[in-house]
Amino acid sequence: MNETPDKADNAQTAAVAPRSMIVGLALTVVAMAVVIALAAVSTFQRDERQRMVEHTLNVQQAITRTLSLMQDAETGQRGFLLTKDATYLEPHTLAVAAIEPQLNALEAMVSDNAGQVARLRQLRREVATRLGLIARSIEDTEGGNLGAALALVSEKAGKAAMDRVRAIAAEMLADESILLDRRVAEDRASGDLLRATLLVAAIVALVLGVMLFLAFRRFAVALAVSHDALGAKNEQLEKEIAARRDTEAQLVQAQKMEAVGQLTGGLAHDFNNMLAVVISALGLMRRRIDAGDRDIGKFVDAADDSAKRAATLTNRLLAFARRQPLSPQLIEPNKLVSGMSELLRRTLGEQISIETVLAGGLWRTHADPSQLENSLLNLAVNARDAMPEGGRITIETSNAHLDDAYASSNVGVPAGQYVMVAVTDNGPGMTPEVLAKAFEPFFTTKPVGKGTGLGLSQVYGFVKQSGGHIKIYSESGKGTSVKIYLPRTRAEAEESMPEEVKQLPAVPREGAIILVVEDDDQLRHVTVATLRELGYVVVHASTPMAALEKVRTLPRIDLLFSDVVMPEMNGRQMADKAIEMRPGLRVLFTTGYTQNAIVHNGILDPGTDLLVKPFSVEQIAHKVAQALARGEE
Repeated sequence: MNETPDKADNAQTAAVAPRSMIVGLALTVVAMAVVIALAAVSTFQRDERQRMVEHTLNVQQAITRTLSLMQDAETGQRGFLLTKDATYLEPHTLAVAAIEPQLNALEAMVSDNAGQVARLRQLRREVATRLGLIARSIEDTEGGNLGAALALVSEKAGKAAMDRVRAIAAEMLADESILLDRRVAEDRASGDLLRATLLVAAIVALVLGVMLFLAFRRFAVALAVSHDALGAKNEQLEKEIAARRDTEAQLVQAQKMEAVGQLTGGLAHDFNNMLAVVISALGLMRRRIDAGDRDIGKFVDAADDSAKRAATLTNRLLAFARRQPLSPQLIEPNKLVSGMSELLRRTLGEQISIETVLAGGLWRTHADPSQLENSLLNLAVNARDAMPEGGRITIETSNAHLDDAYASSNVGVPAGQYVMVAVTDNGPGMTPEVLAKAFEPFFTTKPVGKGTGLGLSQVYGFVKQSGGHIKIYSESGKGTSVKIYLPRTRAEAEESMPEEVKQLPAVPREGAIILVVEDDDQLRHVTVATLRELGYVVVHASTPMAALEKVRTLPRIDLLFSDVVMPEMNGRQMADKAIEMRPGLRVLFTTGYTQNAIVHNGILDPGTDLLVKPFSVEQIAHKVAQALARGEE
């Protein structure tokens, strides 16, 4: 019968105990803060009083030092008058040189004491009088008029001046002694106060410690009694959290599926259109060839155009996913923007006026120049399409510093120095709804068939893969500004191939032997046929192990042309083994997508030649010729 009231009392104690502990802790903190503050004030005051005591002692020492110097001056004078030996003047000479600096130092010390300042003025006058008399007696003696010098001494004017010097100094010393006694007394009182404060602090800490100990003990007892009830509540809460997590996971999965659905829907739509053209064109070509009609050029062009559009679409998807292999170089953005001006004018048409605002002293950045040019071209074309009746596009460069506040409000943006390139138009701008979706793949406001919706997403992917940041500023009716921020680099020289190597001519080398390694049979046969059509001697293998066997047995191979992603081992591993067997062997890789074999952190490995799939006859001819030409250097 008594268990229920006990549990209720314990529960009440458990509820009250934390409050009492908080109050106790608060009182402890406040009390200790007050005591610490008092101790700090007392310590500061005592330090100040000790400093004043030391200052008073220094003043007394300076006064005594002045008297001592005056006595040295007199001593030197007397010795010279008695002996006429100039060596006796040394104490006088040293004392005269030191008296004025000593008086200046004393003046600085007593500047806050009006009485001492007045006495010091009198002291200066009497010191000057006495030193003047001493100097006259010395001059008379040096001039051979000893009688005049002795007469001057007998007049006792010098003694009177020296007596006044001693009297004034005695007054100053007496005043400083009074100050010293008072300050020593204050210092002792301050020490007593500090000791009392520390004693009070110890007592307060002891009392509050006991109070807290008692409060903690009561709370521990209450906590032990209510542990079972709390465990039950925790179990119930964990079930609720698990249910909420399941719900959130389902919601996230639904959102992912919606995004994937949007992506695959856009891909299916665009690729189906392109494949429809390719398949229809190939079918028509076959029918006409079977009928003996060779007029198939327009169908070849249509299929080729659609295939290239599909390749462009794939590259844009890789750019958005930040999986395209980049070849960064040291870029001077002003030079790059200036070089694009003519291309932009031809591309955008006469209705669009282009203005460039290039910053002086612009920093450099390290990025893929072709991708940056492509990004600026995409932005400019988007701006033009938003202004069908014409308008103005401004391309601006500047140095920018994104501070910690900006970085904290923009997720994934490191604070630091950046090179900013902005494309601004005076078009209709974007609504908030359009602005929120601007970087989403396949989102477009253009009519059907006028855009893929991948332009901005491609720019976004390139900038992020380059370690940069992109931001859109737009307001409906007031235009749009897209700002690209690329990290500043302090590099002074480009660590890339020399310019003469970059511009190697794409001329096939007659009789060159190429080993093609590709695990896709159809693509391998087409590639082999293409290279043979270009005039090369071609051998091929479908697996890396078969390729390595040919490297080992064939008397000569000029170029290894290999896919990257293959079974058994990847193309990079196979190429490394082949180069071990044949040092100096040139390698040209080809791939449609690779993540880490020849590309690391999105950057193509230094010294690596890459031909991205799908490639045209012209592209493979150019790349193969370049790779062979480099091997001849």
